Amino acid sequence: MSLPPGHPVGPAAAAAADELPDVAPRLRELRRRGGLTLEAAAQRAGLSPAHLSRLETGNRQPSLPMLLALARIYGTTVSELLGELPAERDAIIRGGRMGPAEADGWTYRQAGGRGRAMQALRVRVPYGTQGDLVRVHPGEEWLYVLEGRLRLGLGDTVHELGPGDGAHFDSLTPHRIGAATQDGAELLFVHTLLQSPDPHAHPHA
Repeated sequence: MSLPPGHPVGPAAAAAADELPDVAPRLRELRRRGGLTLEAAAQRAGLSPAHLSRLETGNRQPSLPMLLALARIYGTTVSELLGELPAERDAIIRGGRMGPAEADGWTYRQAGGRGRAMQALRVRVPYGTQGDLVRVHPGEEWLYVLEGRLRLGLGDTVHELGPGDGAHFDSLTPHRIGAATQDGAELLFVHTLLQSPDPHAHPHA
């Protein structure tokens, strides 16, 4: 189980946190490789150019939602952004091999295979919300609350979810996630790069 905010971090998590600034040059390299200006990449990720610049210079650590957004627009995965090994095409994921990583208070473990179109994570969300950080991007997201209570904003509606509750939504719906309990919340989280088909769509004649 991942550790709640404020708990002493284990060696694996501490090492991951210490290595997180290495993400900075990788973010800059991926943006340039994709031929994107700072302004264009920031707009796609829902960030200000100044914020993205601070991430690329290592003056600010990206949160997990930011890493997910940047991985999407650069056509890669969070694991690869963090410099982890290339994907292993093994259908079995052993829990003991997936050490925790931490980004801006969010603690997470890989719960699925690396380098695949669908990413599965086990996430510890800190108390509060992402401030004014509202995400909108292509894809689908599914989450399932394991412990604590989660506050999920979808569009203009805010939902509070408890253990056993889940949500499945298109990521083009403006959304934000935060824990509603002081000791945070833990959840399973899956996201894809594709949207579900429109059930009302009809084939062309």
